[in-house]
This record gives sequence, C-alpha cells and structure tokens, in this order.
Amino acid sequence: MTSKLNQKKIVIVGGGWSGCAAAVAASDQGADVTLLERTDMLLGTGLVGGIMRNNGRFTATEECIAMGGDAIFGIIDANVRHKNINFPGHEHASLYDIGKTPGAVRRYIESRGIHLYYQARVTKAKMDGKTIRSVTDDKGRTFDGDVFLDTTGTAGPMNNCGKYGNGCAMCILRCPSFGGRVSLTALAGVKEMQGKKADGTIGSMSGSCKIYKGSLSPEIVEELNRTGVVVVSVPKNLVEDHLGIKACQQYALKAYKDNIVLLDTGHAKLMAPYFNLQNLHRIPGFENARYEDPYAGGKGNSMRFFAMAPRDDALKVQGVDNLFCGGEKSGLMVGHTEAIVTGTLAGYNAARFADGKEPLVLPRGLAVGDAIAFVREQMQTEEGLSLKYTFSGSVLFERMKKRGTYTTDIGEIRRRVEAVGLSNVFKR
Repeated sequence: MTSKLNQKKIVIVGGGWSGCAAAVAASDQGADVTLLERTDMLLGTGLVGGIMRNNGRFTATEECIAMGGDAIFGIIDANVRHKNINFPGHEHASLYDIGKTPGAVRRYIESRGIHLYYQARVTKAKMDGKTIRSVTDDKGRTFDGDVFLDTTGTAGPMNNCGKYGNGCAMCILRCPSFGGRVSLTALAGVKEMQGKKADGTIGSMSGSCKIYKGSLSPEIVEELNRTGVVVVSVPKNLVEDHLGIKACQQYALKAYKDNIVLLDTGHAKLMAPYFNLQNLHRIPGFENARYEDPYAGGKGNSMRFFAMAPRDDALKVQGVDNLFCGGEKSGLMVGHTEAIVTGTLAGYNAARFADGKEPLVLPRGLAVGDAIAFVREQMQTEEGLSLKYTFSGSVLFERMKKRGTYTTDIGEIRRRVEAVGLSNVFKR
C-alpha cells in the first residue's frame, strides 16, 4: 500500500462519466485523487442518458471490464431497467435507471476516499512553463497536483447554444445556475479543436430529450415499463427532420424522422434533439406531454463539440507536460461508454505518469485502442471534423464490423485482451 506521504496528487476537472471513471482508475493505482465538479451532481449528461451496450458498445464495455475497468460498468449493470432490448438500428441494449444510477456512482466515489468538491467551477490554472501547478475555482479554492485531467466536456456554454443552436434550452448542464463550462485545456494555453455539422457550421446538437412519463397516456407508459421501447408513427404533416444536426449520428436514421422513438430510462427518452411541443400534443398519447430535459425541448437542445483537446493515443494533451483528457474532451466520440473507457485510460495513465512510468497506448487490435487512434487521425482532416464517432453506429461501428473487432462473445473478448497482455491491467 502506498503511504499518503508518497502518494501522487491527481486533480480531475469535470465530474461526468469520464471524470468519475478517471477518478476510480487513478485511485486504483494508489494516487491521491481530487474530483472537481462544476454543478451539484455527478455524471453530467449521464444524469439524463441511459443507453448502454447497444451494438459495438457491448464489445467496448467488455474490453474495458477485461482490462480491469469494471467498477463503473458494474454499477451501471446493477441499475438497469431493461436488458437486451432492440430498437431501430440497435441491438442488445441496456437502459440504466437515471434515478438510481447517479446516487450509486456518487456513493462508490465517496467510498473510495476520493476528494469530491461540488460547485467547483475551475476558472484559473497556475502554470510553470508548460506544467500546471494548481487550479483555482470561482470560489477562490486552490487545488495543487502532480498531474491534471480535463474531463470538462465540450457542451455549452450558453453563448454557444445561442450562436450555433436555438438558444439555451435549459438542459441538465444548467449553465445559468452554475456557470458555463470552462476548459482546463484552454486555461493552460492550448488551442482547442471544434467539430462541425455536415453543412460546415460549428458544433452539433444533443440528440435526445426526456419526457415526464406521467404526462403520457397510460397505454404508452404501460408498454414502456414492460418492454422498454415504444415506437409511434408520426403523421406526415407533423414530421420534423432533425437528422443532420444531431451529435448522435448513430440515431440519424429515417426511422427516427418518421417515428417517435421512446426508451424507458425512468423518464421517457425521446430520440430526437427536439420536437415542437404543439405538434407533439397532436399525436395520440402525447396530448399532455411535458419535457423534463431540456425543459425547452420543443425549441432546441444543448450544443456540443466546441472544445476538444489535441492529444496523443495515451490521451495526453499536446502542449502541456502534465495534462491528460477523457470523454468528449478527447475527441468527437459520442456516448457514455466512450466517455467511461477514455476516462478509465486517462486516469490510469495520469497515475502512471505521476509515478514516472510510460503511459499505456492500447493496441489497435482492441476496439477501444483502435477507436482512440482512429478518431485522432480523422480529426486531422476537414471531413473527419464533420463526423461523429461511436461504438454504437455510424462510421466507427461500421469500421469495427469491417475489422472484425465487433463481437458479443464475452469469452472471445477476454481472450483477445489476454492475448495482448492487458488482462486486469487497470488493477495492477
């Protein structure tokens, strides 16, 4: 056991899925970990998300588990509402309970002895050349560390939602209450990268809304609770085409334009970035529908991918000596699974780096390793910056199938990880 006197200090800025995974991974390596969260709750967009293990995310999840990054995924699996469900374009998905999962993660983080600070919006970084020495939040609290992680995400703040989207739609990120996202990478003086839509404009809109389940018809609620999925055809005169603006391109399928697709995560997850409320009220079963996230889901949604860090395949930020990144900060990757696996690797590598060891680069024979490298390569091109990447669909999932890395055979996945010598590497 490492003594506290010799423990290296890891400071993580951003308490979403990626930041929580990074905190656990760094703690597993014996580091003294501090996690700073801008708002008063952990998980970020994971507070209203819920979709796991669909398509290639199953493979990525099991690879991470086989490498020893099982804690966060174990909590999720223990709090799912529905397992092994199918919906348009997606198979064998799990839907976690957005009411229970955040509390379970918070209690686990606290049980690990990780120092957790809420309403800690980091606004300053003290630099010594290219090395971060400390960060300071908007309350004047200063946190020093040996290595830092940026898991602040890429969504918001409000001026971006207004300039590139439909204005602040009052989403779970709650910028008006807690202040907009501030990027540690930018505070350290690094020029960040921006994603684009297919038409070349900056950013992308979050791809789903949450409807208060009690505002739907009893028939829809019963089917949602029983099966986890409801698909309702939209009358042709009410169809809205949002497919080109969505960050979640794995759901940019015709079925999501012609139908209302609902998933049960506790709320009714509407798989569209927004839908005019008055039009929604004209569809049978939705006469009383009310949005829970974003509250102005009839108008728009949060805008994302404004601030990504240039980084290497160990997730070390280029231009700063002691900064790593995970989640959307590490590139145009969409989803909770993507955030957790990159956060796990970033936290593990931050602890290794603090101990004077070489960071780990995952081999491209693994789906996760290839995704990290492939997305970095793609983001060097104009076309690549206009795409989004996820294990569950679109470009990256098609690549997985072509390369033969997609599988739901857990035994095969474990053998693949063992063959490259990485079984339980995150626990060593």
